[in-house]
Amino acid sequence: MTSNSKGITYRWFEEVWNQGREATIDELFGPDGVTTGLGENEGEVRGPAQFKIFFRNLRASFPDIHITIEDMLAEDEKVAVRLKIEGTHRGDGLGIAPTGRRICVAGIVILRIVNGKIVEGANSWDQLGLLRQIGALPAADAGNDRFLTARG
Repeated sequence: MTSNSKGITYRWFEEVWNQGREATIDELFGPDGVTTGLGENEGEVRGPAQFKIFFRNLRASFPDIHITIEDMLAEDEKVAVRLKIEGTHRGDGLGIAPTGRRICVAGIVILRIVNGKIVEGANSWDQLGLLRQIGALPAADAGNDRFLTARG
C-alpha cells in the first residue's frame, strides 16, 4: 500500500500541477474527498469539482507553476510531502493583477489515500510569503518581527 500511495502522490503533483492535467484530478481525487488549507478562508474543499476551482485559479495566476517534492514519507494510508512551489505571477486568478514576479514558497501536504484515490488532504503552505513575493503585501521587516527578535 505504501509504494502505491507514494506513486499516486508523485503522479498527483507531476500531472496535476507540473503538467496542468485537469483530467488527473477526476482520476485521483475521490468523489467525496476533502482537503483543507488551500486558500484564505481555510474552509473545506469537497470533491473534484470544488478542487478544480482552486486548481484553475492558481494555474491562471501561475501558468508555469512547478512543484518539487523535497521529501516524502509514507505509512499505511498516509503520505506526508514537503514541497517547493515555484512560478511566475502572470495572471489574475487570485484576484491580483499580474506582476511578472517569480515566487518560491514552501509547503507541507499530508494525504490519505484509499483504494487508489485521495480521500483527505491537509495543506500548509506559505500563502503570506506568496503574497509578499508578488507585491500584494509589504515585505516583512525582519528587524521588527516579534517572533524572530529576542526580547530581554
